[in-house]
Amino acid sequence: MRSRILSFTIFLILFLAFIETPSSLTSTADVRYRSAPWDPPCGLTESVEVLCLLVFVADVSVKSYLVGWAQFRMNLWLLAYLAVLVVSLMDWIVSLSLVCQEPLRLRRLLRPFFLMQNSSMMKKTLKCIRSSLPEMASVLLLLGVHLCVFTMFGMLLFTGEEQGDGQDRERLMYFRNLPEALTSLLVLLTTANNPDVMTPAYSKNRAYAIFFIVFTLIGSLFLMNLLTAIIYNQFRGYLMKSFQTSLFRRRLGARAAYEVLSSMTAEGEAHRQEVGVRPQDFLQVLQKVQLDSSHKQAIVEKVHSYGGDLLPADEFQKLFNEFDKRVIKEPPPRPEYLSPFLKSAQFLFSHRYFDYLGSLIALGNLLSISVFLVVDADVLPEDRDDFVLGILNCVFILYYLLELLLKVFALGLPGYLAYSSNVFDGLLTAVLLVLEISTLAVYRFPHPGWKPEMLGLLSLWDMARLVNMLIVFRFLRIIPSMKLMAVVASTVLDLIRNMRAFGGILVVVYYVFAIMGINLFRGAIMAPGNGSLAPDNSSAPCGSFEQLEYWANNFDDFAAALITLWNVMVVNNWQVFLDAYRRYSGPWSKIYFVLWWLVSSVISVSLFLALILENFLHKWDRRSHLQSLAGDPDTTCQRSVELLFRDVLEEPAEEELMEKLSHHPHLQLCR
Repeated sequence: MRSRILSFTIFLILFLAFIETPSSLTSTADVRYRSAPWDPPCGLTESVEVLCLLVFVADVSVKSYLVGWAQFRMNLWLLAYLAVLVVSLMDWIVSLSLVCQEPLRLRRLLRPFFLMQNSSMMKKTLKCIRSSLPEMASVLLLLGVHLCVFTMFGMLLFTGEEQGDGQDRERLMYFRNLPEALTSLLVLLTTANNPDVMTPAYSKNRAYAIFFIVFTLIGSLFLMNLLTAIIYNQFRGYLMKSFQTSLFRRRLGARAAYEVLSSMTAEGEAHRQEVGVRPQDFLQVLQKVQLDSSHKQAIVEKVHSYGGDLLPADEFQKLFNEFDKRVIKEPPPRPEYLSPFLKSAQFLFSHRYFDYLGSLIALGNLLSISVFLVVDADVLPEDRDDFVLGILNCVFILYYLLELLLKVFALGLPGYLAYSSNVFDGLLTAVLLVLEISTLAVYRFPHPGWKPEMLGLLSLWDMARLVNMLIVFRFLRIIPSMKLMAVVASTVLDLIRNMRAFGGILVVVYYVFAIMGINLFRGAIMAPGNGSLAPDNSSAPCGSFEQLEYWANNFDDFAAALITLWNVMVVNNWQVFLDAYRRYSGPWSKIYFVLWWLVSSVISVSLFLALILENFLHKWDRRSHLQSLAGDPDTTCQRSVELLFRDVLEEPAEEELMEKLSHHPHLQLCR
């Protein structure tokens, strides 16, 4: 309950950025068409914010009480937690005293800290990044030297000739001065302006292509990939070290629990010579623990398998491995039929080939929709005849309904609902059936010249065709039957489950840079006219911010800032943003965008790549694959991100654990 309240509070205080001034509550971010946004009255969002801060104050107070003041002073995260709260509350008081008219709200930059301190995995990732900074800095320095050397070469090659015809002037625009030359080659490092930056010089003399090819080979293909390799190597090394420490703490806690429970056994049964934990004592403690029911049931079954024997230390430790597993529940038993005919029908409709038939029918459904969309692309809506497609849709929906009923017959309703794919198919079939019945009730049965009218944005018939496109997800069910594709698919699914911490890091980075961008560039982009220095679209240079109509890419509110940062992170045409904000805000704006490129496109993307590689390589391991084929017990469970490294982690020695426990201030060992 506490974690849910804290998570909701973190979400709420981060979400305030969309509502508070400058508000993102407009239909468009385009400065030419955007209406005046609604700005909340002073004190509205501030009231919600102070409630969130009070929740954090209560949280840090409880943590300080539990760990004690001595431990609190040694914990840098808790000290930073307290400092951020103090600064935020002081800034909140200043904001109210100035009637919400202060030019800078410092506490908005500090809000992502609440997300970081609430995730141990994010803390580990940040520690990995901090530890990897020296190695990354060495490659970035080498990359900077490479960029500077080729900038000097470019200045010597391309600025020494006289400006002649228009071709020469176009060629010289990329190397007009040192800042422009440096920016051009930096963008070329991301290949965003290739081959534009090379074409003018190459058109003059084909030998100039060697300069750009060598620069791209060294910078983009060698140094950038080397930086990714270093980040991956350091990420794996430091993350393993962090997991090793985490494993030691978990083993230490389990060993402490074993010592306490075994001492209870020794007091209750002094005549027994064996040392261990009675299963009933362990189960009694387990019932008082708030734990997921599936994990608790798995541990109870594991304990019952030992009978009434005492649990030794090693077996006691193995019980805690169940916490690392996501238990896959067994499907309910199928209905039992007495008739041989019904048994045969049950076997037939529960077979995987029946699923393949459903996927084949869905393929036919998609192909029919696609064919009619292509045929009717050039036909006006009032001239279309949807008779054939209407008949086909009726047939397909009847088959989907029949398939649903047959599967319920074969698997039973609990067994049918036990599979998420069946639940999706059932909901989809119900939606299609309701839409089809509504279509027939309004427009009658399909007949030649049948043209459902347009009601609102989409007609009922168009809605049915859009929902039909969801049938494509039915094909995802055949992935587990294809072994190589199953490895890739399971890697993607595990990545989605385990990337919360890495996604959180990206949220923090986006949030901080978006707030910085609002403070730096809000109002910099103005629509043509109304006193703006922006040229009209017809007179703007080809490929410029104005000619491409990038007016919605601005920092006038939080939502617009996020989209702008995303577009820059993709680095497609990001030189357009560099040029536009240089003209509207000054040359110093390039520092902000280059720093964002380094943090997002280079470091953050490399971290995601490291997680993908580690996850994929683990699943591609032949031994793991053979174990899964041999029926390894772990195949009934899904691995968490910690288990990706469990095979290479070292189990702490018993002597090391006992030595640590002997110095614990709150644990008195009797042996």
